[in-house]
Amino acid sequence: MDAKVKAGIWVSMAIRLSDMAGRAAAVLRKGDPDSGGILCVLRGRAGVQVLSQIRDAEGRPAWLRATGPGAVDQETADAYVARQVQRDPDLWVVEFDAPDLQPPFEARLV
Repeated sequence: MDAKVKAGIWVSMAIRLSDMAGRAAAVLRKGDPDSGGILCVLRGRAGVQVLSQIRDAEGRPAWLRATGPGAVDQETADAYVARQVQRDPDLWVVEFDAPDLQPPFEARLV
């Protein structure tokens, strides 16, 4: 069983990796620093994609393409984020410049 990294620390790490890759990143909403969930908004050439932090069947961390397999428009992404924040007030929302819609951090996408 692996230890869960605190949300605030993970967000700081992801922003640092994005910065090292020459990609802009910003925290759009701060959640619970210890146990908040995380949504990553990837802003690409084709549109926007939202990734939601999940655990797979074996309990390993993974990311779900929450708004579908392809890019969506800003309104669709904003509506998804708003619904999730309404359900979970401890949620973090972090936006990354991702021209290819790939996260700037190591991520297993499902």
